[in-house]
Amino acid sequence: MKKNHPIRRFVLASAATVSGIVLLLALKPASDPAAASAQAGAAPQQTAAAQGAAQGGTAQQSGTSTVLGDVVRTEYGPVQVRLTMSGGKITEADAVQAPKGGTSDQKTALSVPKLNQETVTAQSAEIDAVSGATYTSGGYKKSLQSALDKAKAAGGTSGSAGSTGSSGKAGASSAAPAAQARVVTGTVSDTQYGPVQVRLTLDGKKITKAEAVQAPKGGTSDQKTALSVPKLNQEAVAAGSAQIDTVSGATYTSEGYKKSLQSALDKAGV
Repeated sequence: MKKNHPIRRFVLASAATVSGIVLLLALKPASDPAAASAQAGAAPQQTAAAQGAAQGGTAQQSGTSTVLGDVVRTEYGPVQVRLTMSGGKITEADAVQAPKGGTSDQKTALSVPKLNQETVTAQSAEIDAVSGATYTSGGYKKSLQSALDKAKAAGGTSGSAGSTGSSGKAGASSAAPAAQARVVTGTVSDTQYGPVQVRLTLDGKKITKAEAVQAPKGGTSDQKTALSVPKLNQEAVAAGSAQIDTVSGATYTSEGYKKSLQSALDKAGV
């Protein structure tokens, strides 16, 4: 058959067409844009879900934490406050550094227990300066504020907890204890140097504040009362019972305080 015969040209053209169709069918699955985009999108979606789960776990972490405030230099020495916090609330305040030596020892012993107690009660740095210990009080409040700022930045202050739940369950639970707060006054305990009487503020069965509404006074009793009562108040709140230590040098006041404290607890049914 001649090369330019019409039938020969028809057969060659048909063969070329069939070959082209077969080639297109073979390449189509690999170049399907819908399948490619579906495969590419599967992995990012799974990664985003995993990240969301991880973030949810981190937000739910809670418990007791310790925050250390900045060291504040005063005229009589450095002051540094450490806070223990649980559930966004200050449960304990302590001065890990305070002025010492000479008259500073006495001023520190007089002021620091009061400042610690007021911090737990106020849940802020809005506390009163202790008379006779102005520099220590000022340094304490500055270090306290820095500790609160650090706790707030970490999301651990009572203010942040309250604002988060003001319209939800958290707000409702924080409002309930306030309605249960009550004040109970113990019986007067007479001591060799004068009467002692304790008054408690309770949230349910928990002591949130303790104070001596009566204590020995006059002469050396003033100094002993000033040294012992703030410590006894703080220990009563921390212990939640009358099982507290006697303050050295103020045995009679301490014993009278514990007796009145126990009577207040008995009245409260704790």
